[in-house]
Amino acid sequence: MNKDGMEDTTPYKVVVNHEEQYSIWPVEKKNPLGWTDAGKTGSKTECLAYIKEVWTDMRPLSLRKEMEKREKQTRSSKS
Repeated sequence: MNKDGMEDTTPYKVVVNHEEQYSIWPVEKKNPLGWTDAGKTGSKTECLAYIKEVWTDMRPLSLRKEMEKREKQTRSSKS
């Protein structure tokens, strides 16, 4: 239900950005700049369930890469 007490029948799609962060967007609207289709469409509930399933690490991609880089440097300096 939306704020007016009406059922939300809007078809949504899942979108993803370059940092591998997910969101939902109405199917009939053009994607926001920097966001691409993730390949899932459906109801709001279905799309949010999909995001919950696939977006298991909330950290942005750039942070994950930086943390991996530092971990490798730490391991190599201990050798």
